[in-house]
Amino acid sequence: MDTASMKQALASGLPQLERKLTDAQLDTFCAFGSALVEKNQVMNLTAITEPEQVARLHFLDCIALLGAANFYGKSVIDVGCGAGFPGVPLKIAEPSIDLTLLDSLKKRMDWLEATLPELGIEAQCVAARAEEYALAHREQYDIAVSRAVARLTMLAELCLPLVRVGGHFVAMKSADSDEELSQAAHAIATLGGKVTRIWDYPVPGTDAVHRAVVITKVKATPKPYPRRFAKIKQQPL
Repeated sequence: MDTASMKQALASGLPQLERKLTDAQLDTFCAFGSALVEKNQVMNLTAITEPEQVARLHFLDCIALLGAANFYGKSVIDVGCGAGFPGVPLKIAEPSIDLTLLDSLKKRMDWLEATLPELGIEAQCVAARAEEYALAHREQYDIAVSRAVARLTMLAELCLPLVRVGGHFVAMKSADSDEELSQAAHAIATLGGKVTRIWDYPVPGTDAVHRAVVITKVKATPKPYPRRFAKIKQQPL
């Protein structure tokens, strides 16, 4: 694939995010993008396959989260990571992160577990449901991130139990998610969280404006949460 155009689109968008990457980091991004598009021919990983769009709508969009909270040296879990977003771009751009990738689809996680070491990207790849993983890893992470399409009420119950008190859950949302935020207020408070920042940012090289919702863990999540996924879905908080 045309990794040169991917690299150019990525490099040209970084100044807008006030970020700098080394040539080696840019090459790692391109290698991951190339592996993603190649594997996508036999596994449904992404609808975005054009090199410049991979750079903008996957890589730059995820790197932007580094401006929403302090990720340096933090333990980070990406809940519902899919093909590795936003966790893998965050790790490439900020190598000090101790990254765990979590998704319930084992085939995706097997691919990430095989591919990332070949690219020099360190991450723990876990195939499990978030509500089950939280039973053994409760409040162990500094930051949870999610780019999953689930509504914030559900995501909060899946992610906040994994975050230590004083840490953050950073959710990637659309800029028109005000109603969703309002509907999630009760769930966030019940789970020990508080919205401390709503940050809208333009995705470089596109007309898109996306949103990072930063929810700080201000008190421990009550023991009954998270509930089983069927219950979360049927009776959202």
